[in-house]
Amino acid sequence: MLLTMSRPTITPRKPRFDLSEVPRHWFGGHRLATHIANGVNVLFPTGERFFVRSVHHFLDHPAVQADPELVAQVKGFAGQEGKHARVHEDYNEMLRKHGYPIDRWLSKHDRWMYGWLEPRMKPEVKLAATAAAEHFTAIMAENAFRQQVLAHAHPVMRDLLQWHAAEEIEHKSVAFDVLQKVNPSYALRMAGMFFASITLGAWWLIGTINLLRADKFTLEDLRAEAQQLKQTRNDNDGIAKNVFARGIREYLRRDFHPSQNVNEHLAAEYLERSGMNAYAVS
Repeated sequence: MLLTMSRPTITPRKPRFDLSEVPRHWFGGHRLATHIANGVNVLFPTGERFFVRSVHHFLDHPAVQADPELVAQVKGFAGQEGKHARVHEDYNEMLRKHGYPIDRWLSKHDRWMYGWLEPRMKPEVKLAATAAAEHFTAIMAENAFRQQVLAHAHPVMRDLLQWHAAEEIEHKSVAFDVLQKVNPSYALRMAGMFFASITLGAWWLIGTINLLRADKFTLEDLRAEAQQLKQTRNDNDGIAKNVFARGIREYLRRDFHPSQNVNEHLAAEYLERSGMNAYAVS
C-alpha cells in the first residue's frame, strides 16, 4: 500500500516575462550551458499539453471522482501546465528571433510524438509516461533550487525557470496519484518510466545538438566551455546531472511516491520570496 502525504493546494499563477532583452547566450554568456537548458525547454509547449491531456482523460474515472481533493488537484495541475505551455511558446519565439532554426526539428518531434505515436498509445500508458516525466521534471526543479545552478542566468530567464520549477514541485504527485487510482500496476508504471526516459532523453539531446550546430559549435569549443563551466560551476550540470539515474533508481522502488522527496519548502520559499504568489489565479 502506497502512503501519501496530505495533498497541497495547487495554485495556477499567471506571471508575465518580458523576453525582449534576453541575450542570445543567456546563461552567463556560455553557449553550452544555454543550449543544454534550451534543448529541453523547447519541448515544453507540446509536452505540457500532452501531460494535461493524459491526466485529464481520467478526470471522470469513478476512482478519481471518488476523491474530490484529487479532482481539485487535477484541475490545478491543468491550469499550471497550460500557463507553462503558453510561456514556453514565448520562449521558443525568443529563440526564433535569435535566429535559431528550431522548427526544423521541432516539427519532426511534434509529428512523431503527438501526430503518430500518441494516437497509437493506450490512455493508461500515456498517463504512466506522464507520471514518470513529472517525476523527472520535479528532480530537475529540485536541483535548480538546491544547487543554485540558475544563479548566473539572465534575471528574466532565472525568474521564468524558477517559477516553472516551483510549480513543478507543487504538482509533482498529481499524475502519479491519478495513475494509482486508475491502475496501480507496477509493470504499467515501469512501462511509463521506460517510455519517458527514452523519449525525453533522446529529444533533449537532439535539441541541444541542433542548437549548438546553429551556433557553429565545434568539439574544440565543447572542450573549452566544458572546462570553463567546471571551473566556474556556472552550468546546467545541476539540472541535467543524475536526473535520469536518480529518477529511475527512485521510481524502481515498489513503494515509491513523489512525496517521499521532501522539497515542497523549496518551492514555497521561492514563491513567497519572489512575490510570484501575487500572480495567483483566483
